[in-house]
Amino acid sequence: MRIKVHCQNRIGILRDILNLLVEYGVNVAKGEVGGEHGNAIYLFCPNLVNMQFQALRPQFEAIAGVFGVKRVGLMPSERRHMELNALLGALEFPVLSIDMGGSIVAANRAAAQLLGVRVDEVPGIPLSRYAEDFDLPELVRASKSRINGLRVKVKGDVFLADIAPLQSSEHDDSEAMAGAVLTLHRADRVGERIYNVRKQELRGFDSIFQSSKVMAAVVREARRMAPLDAPLLIEGETGTGKELLARACHLASPRGQSPLMALNCAGLPESMAETELFGYGPGAFEGARAEGKLGLLELTAGGTLFLDGVGEMSARLQVKLLRFLQDGCFRRVGSDEEVYLDVRVICATQVDLSELCARGEFRQDLYHRLNVLSLHIPPLRECLDGLAPLVEHFLDQASRQIGCPLPRLAPAAMDRLSHYHWPGNVRQLENVLFQAVSLCEGGTVKAEHIRLPDYGVRQPLGDFSLEGSLEAIVGRFEKAVLESLYAEHPSSRQLGKRLGVSHTTVANKLRDYDIFKTEK
Repeated sequence: MRIKVHCQNRIGILRDILNLLVEYGVNVAKGEVGGEHGNAIYLFCPNLVNMQFQALRPQFEAIAGVFGVKRVGLMPSERRHMELNALLGALEFPVLSIDMGGSIVAANRAAAQLLGVRVDEVPGIPLSRYAEDFDLPELVRASKSRINGLRVKVKGDVFLADIAPLQSSEHDDSEAMAGAVLTLHRADRVGERIYNVRKQELRGFDSIFQSSKVMAAVVREARRMAPLDAPLLIEGETGTGKELLARACHLASPRGQSPLMALNCAGLPESMAETELFGYGPGAFEGARAEGKLGLLELTAGGTLFLDGVGEMSARLQVKLLRFLQDGCFRRVGSDEEVYLDVRVICATQVDLSELCARGEFRQDLYHRLNVLSLHIPPLRECLDGLAPLVEHFLDQASRQIGCPLPRLAPAAMDRLSHYHWPGNVRQLENVLFQAVSLCEGGTVKAEHIRLPDYGVRQPLGDFSLEGSLEAIVGRFEKAVLESLYAEHPSSRQLGKRLGVSHTTVANKLRDYDIFKTEK
């Protein structure tokens, strides 16, 4: 039986309690002092039975300074031990406590499974039996501080180790070191840890505004393609939300619980892009980490890799990416080791890859590998039928970020937004409205608060010449229209029907502009 004595913290009170138990022949196997102010004594009495305890209770309470006594299920140390074991047992990654002699003191269930022994067999096993070229005590003595992400091999598998030294807070010399807690993370699953931290930032299809009919159609296509385990190519101008759509496709796929990693290929030097994507081996180049570095591909194992700006990828990277898509393997920079991975690739581009292929600036075989599934996100200027709900959303978002009441949008301001060409698309709209909310006063966003640059204004007539009188300009335009349509409707009757005028009118104009010889 375990009992808790609630008592005053005074000298000799424990002796008085023990004397009572000795008098009645009750053995005490273990005792602890607890409570917030040391005002509780816990005793483990194996041969104390309930009837005897009930008889002793009045005598306990008669001791000076004892306020009460009751039975408890666990001693405080037993509770802490069980809670700690439960917490460690719930962890999916191995955790080991190592002493300064290099022996394992304790380990959780995941660690015991890794070592191939039972949890109760772990204490006393030398760590060197399982870890190659890894002297943990010497490393702790030299560092005296926490180490994160150290690359180690345990039973032939690569892990990234977090090492937390165990040291008395009263001493800072190596003699005060008691050992270290070693936490192991499989190198091919580190991406999951990063992804889980960021997962709440990821958003699915429901967060994509579909108030425009065109955009709603794109999302419907994307929902059908998302579960398919094949490369996906997303095309669209800058600021249209290509990465947002890629994330939604990932979350809706069978890989949705696995990592999603993103790399923007645009503007990165070739060497940097290669090491970021594929990683590098130990000592691959001057200044490299001695243990090497994992690339995004390995961090994404089992998940989805999103490559933005893939049209700007160098020829060398195109070759390595093509090989991975074909064979599922690659080599780190400076390493001859073949790494095999299961990763889905989603790419995005704001340029026409087929045109780049025609100019010899992008590999055709890679283009066909990437273009198994494709989506085209329309620019904002083609989705203005759904502009109003989008504007309301960004106004609400901006007001929350700034910390002001939701403003009203003046009709003139909405008119200004509706007639702009939006070269930066949805991203530009979001930024413009954030600025407008920060500028507005009196709770109304007015037209003067909508600051829009004039660059990239569309020329409706393109390169069409505006020289000469109105009659001459209209004549040239009319001739161009007739020449263009006559190729598709090669008779005055067909062309007249297409343009909604009589065939006689069309025949006369074709004759006037010498587009064809008069039909006989």
